[in-house]
Amino acid sequence: MKNIYKNLTFWVLAAITSGILLGYFFPKAAVEMQPLGTHFIDLVKLFIYPIILLTIVSGICGMSDLKKVGKIGGKALLYFEIVTTLALIIGVVVAYFIQPGGNVDTTHIEKVDITKYSKGAAEFSWFSFFKSNITIQVLLLAVVSGIVISKLKQRQYIVLKVNWLSKYVFKALHFVMYLAPIGAFGGMAYTIGKYGIATLLPLMKLMVSVYITMFIFIIVVLGLILKYCKVNIFSFLNYIKKEILIVLGTSSSEAALPSLIEKLENMGCDKSVVGLVVPTGYSFNLDGTSIYLSMAVIFLAQVFHVQLTWEQIFSIIGILMITSKGAAGVTGSGFIVLTSTLTAINVIPVEGLALLLGVDRFMSEARAITNFIGNGVATIFLSHTEKLLDKHQMQKTFSKDATLDSF
Repeated sequence: MKNIYKNLTFWVLAAITSGILLGYFFPKAAVEMQPLGTHFIDLVKLFIYPIILLTIVSGICGMSDLKKVGKIGGKALLYFEIVTTLALIIGVVVAYFIQPGGNVDTTHIEKVDITKYSKGAAEFSWFSFFKSNITIQVLLLAVVSGIVISKLKQRQYIVLKVNWLSKYVFKALHFVMYLAPIGAFGGMAYTIGKYGIATLLPLMKLMVSVYITMFIFIIVVLGLILKYCKVNIFSFLNYIKKEILIVLGTSSSEAALPSLIEKLENMGCDKSVVGLVVPTGYSFNLDGTSIYLSMAVIFLAQVFHVQLTWEQIFSIIGILMITSKGAAGVTGSGFIVLTSTLTAINVIPVEGLALLLGVDRFMSEARAITNFIGNGVATIFLSHTEKLLDKHQMQKTFSKDATLDSF
């Protein structure tokens, strides 16, 4: 019990609880806490791009065969497409089974303005996605830099300097993570204070359905993938529990990205695989977002009593397979993707999105956590299939005292 007060996980959980209480009892004061959450995320983001660059350059230079880099990248994209498509299908099936859109009041829809999302959907393009997605740009720069440096005679000297710099970047990040409870408190207080618990009640069935579906996806689908790699899903979740709580408090998977990279390396995943898979996954492996989008479309169809044909259902899945990949690089991306999907099938009123505006923020935590865990699982899977996962190191890491923080 004495060590619990030195445990960062404990303080993050306490901060989330305090944020909920402040948001419920003193909503006006809670809304003013928003900068604590946003500034913490902005501070962590400062480390994301240097870590991606340093990790990938070091990993590629450490590979004797550059063809392996392309092979891992190709397998990662194929994995992302298969798993996110499975997530879309699961979302549709569960939504039809639970029927979250039954008996929902639509009288207040016209009072909410959703034109900005319609405009965003009309303006979306893949060019704008790649142009605005700095993570992808840094990833490409890192890959090219790694390939170029690997060809130089001074490669070993440069790699030593890169590893030296990487060591101090992570050390600085460790100090920043001590601020995680403050960021989690600010993010959770703002969410509860701004939107209120009362906004959840009319659409509680949809929220519960989304959370249950994502829980099942994590435990069953991602659990089976890890089982194939001879990794226990619960051991992995326990290993990254602190990062999961940070994502929960801030509603942003980016807040824990640098820490995830370090933890995956520490548990035995090859640095080059981690550096390639995690950053790419944050744009293309959005398991939680895929589940939410598919369930939201079926939910709106049920609200407006639209009987979708099998052809329309497959069309929805096909459209979301493409549009969901751009959900990481556009402001209000979830609604923009939903708007473009509803416009494409043209049988469900786009105005129905107004129903989701009040509860979307409360479901963003589930999306972010599922995306976060999904990228960790993808990295372990690809490390395993490439025989670049040190199982001995993994077991050694998992067996450490779970009550002690690595920070």
